[in-house]
Amino acid sequence: MNLWAPTHIYGTPDDLRQLVDKAHELGIGVILDVVYNHYGPDGNYLPQYSPTYASTRYENEWGGAVNFDDAGSDGVRELVAENAAYWIDEFRLDGLRLDATQQIFDRSPEHIITRVARSAREAARGPPHLRRRGERDAGRATRPSRCRGRLRTRRARQRRLPSFRESCAHGAERGLLTMHRGTPQELISASKWGFLYQGQWYVWQKNRRGTPWLGMPARHLVAFLENHDQVANSAFGKRLTQLASAADVRAATAFLLLAPQIPMLFQGQEFGASAPFVYFADHKEDLAPIVAEGRREFLEQFPSCAALREAIPDPGSRATFERCKIDHSERDRNAPLIALHRDLLALRRNDPCFSRQRNDLLHGAVLTETAFLLRYAMGAELDRIIVINFGSEVDLISLRILSRRPPMVSNGNRSGRARAGVRRIGRSEVFGVARVIAAHSTLVLRARNAAHREDEKRKS
Repeated sequence: MNLWAPTHIYGTPDDLRQLVDKAHELGIGVILDVVYNHYGPDGNYLPQYSPTYASTRYENEWGGAVNFDDAGSDGVRELVAENAAYWIDEFRLDGLRLDATQQIFDRSPEHIITRVARSAREAARGPPHLRRRGERDAGRATRPSRCRGRLRTRRARQRRLPSFRESCAHGAERGLLTMHRGTPQELISASKWGFLYQGQWYVWQKNRRGTPWLGMPARHLVAFLENHDQVANSAFGKRLTQLASAADVRAATAFLLLAPQIPMLFQGQEFGASAPFVYFADHKEDLAPIVAEGRREFLEQFPSCAALREAIPDPGSRATFERCKIDHSERDRNAPLIALHRDLLALRRNDPCFSRQRNDLLHGAVLTETAFLLRYAMGAELDRIIVINFGSEVDLISLRILSRRPPMVSNGNRSGRARAGVRRIGRSEVFGVARVIAAHSTLVLRARNAAHREDEKRKS
């Protein structure tokens, strides 16, 4: 383990710098994944230099906890803070993603995450992005303030759309999916407030989960339908496209890309990659069987996985790794899905409502057991309504609940059925005419102002 050396798969340090520079030329930011929460079981030589690197005060889920608040911790804190600055300064990276911060234990007056953020900002001579993956003490450690710049925060297992994938994959599973049902209300709450759990009691952990996060701007939060944790923490690493219908995946994609939080796509998600993504690791021969057994034990928290214990892929097998490689030819075969992502991202970037990421002006309502709507109440023609339906068709008269007066859908469709896409919504002059949203779809509506209506009258 060397916190200061790029892994060999990127080539030399200069090769990594060239990769980052090329990404910047293409308008792409690069964020490095760093692990400051534990020392691994193999390849860690820091204890050979001093016993104070490891903490004897805390137990860690994956190895030795890092000493951030006990005797001799000053040097450890400086090592980690300088390491964060090193990657930003030397390799011109745009930010860091901190892994499993719930396992970073620190009772110091200044939490080590705050110290890392300060060090990274100083190295960047501006506000880099710091994303954290964890569950506890997020408010104390990383809540942004005007004097501290901008942070990007992500919390494990409390994501904007945790319930959609998990309800498709496992239904009412136990384990870490306990108390997630994928209901419309869960999705509305996560869209508005960022995290479902902000200090409530969580049965599986037998403890309170999360910290209050009310009032946090959406631009500080990352949202996604699935990521490496969710996909790999299943028996066979199936993608969302293999767990839900194509129509539901498209509807959920529109929901994700038009929500106020920063959207994140898992590798190949934009073209419906079908390759599985299971846990794999290249450990030494004596360690590999122990890791494989630990993996099976972890997955036993899910009853569906426990029944398939012996069929779970061996993490140390080369074949397991090879099956996870993406087939890039699927980009051509699934071109319509890529086009959908591009269109939605263009709408997110160019629309005066969606581009503002105003979750403080976002409101929602449950329509049915499988349908809900979100409304950006930004005033006049900036108002937008998103209707998400994962079930049978829904009567759009239900939109009355978020309008001052009954609205109507103007879509030029003689059948009276609103198709997925960008549509307009205005004051109803023919209230009572039934309009429906198609089954398993997302509908986007925008307000018409007076000028738009007068223009349409002249054209007619």
